[in-house]
Amino acid sequence: MTFALAISVVVGNSRAAESKLAEGLVFVKGGCFEMGDTFGDGAVSERPVHTVCLSDFYIDKYLVTQSDYKARTGDSPSNFAGCPNCPVESVTWSEANKYCTEAGKRLPTEAEWEYAARSGGKKEKIAGMQGDGGLGAYAWFFGNSEAAQPYPVGLKKPNGLGLYDMSGNVWEWVGDRFDKHYYDESPKDDPKGPDHGDERAQRGGSWTNNPKQVRTTARSSDKPDGRLGNVGFRCAK
Repeated sequence: MTFALAISVVVGNSRAAESKLAEGLVFVKGGCFEMGDTFGDGAVSERPVHTVCLSDFYIDKYLVTQSDYKARTGDSPSNFAGCPNCPVESVTWSEANKYCTEAGKRLPTEAEWEYAARSGGKKEKIAGMQGDGGLGAYAWFFGNSEAAQPYPVGLKKPNGLGLYDMSGNVWEWVGDRFDKHYYDESPKDDPKGPDHGDERAQRGGSWTNNPKQVRTTARSSDKPDGRLGNVGFRCAK
């Protein structure tokens, strides 16, 4: 094989791998942003607002659905079964983490999730929405979820990065352990959460929650074996 041909093969394989990686994922250009309650109406756990700088990463365009989960694992834990395009829910942190790992991905960090939800670190209270009006166009929440269950992914408007359901529908597990005081000591570069803690963080709010809980900076948590009908996940890379 000639040198030129060898280079061509390497480049071709690299592009093919990148194409496969990008399938179902959105590329997020890294950068610095002010993480936390920039609007001043959130909980103590969302403060202090602090500068975070992130490396480039990818994140799933959609929440992992019931059909996605069943195709990889052969089963689905969903309490609201029978809706293949609805987000898988009633899934534990450990199950979500295993799913992402086996797919060659991982759960996003809490900082990555918020940066992506805010369309690349913009000052957005609701993912993709500028200002306070029109929440129902961007999120499934208590005020418009008449079916009283999660909804198929991708029905609401995406945010500025083309990501769907970052606000509402189901809470999303992220990789970090949870500490409501972590923002007091969070490192600036690529924070990955505290080293210790019994619970894992959740972001985004759900169809059961009020507008305040589906804000991009709102934080929640549960034990890793917690299994609730309003909690799902998406993966990152």
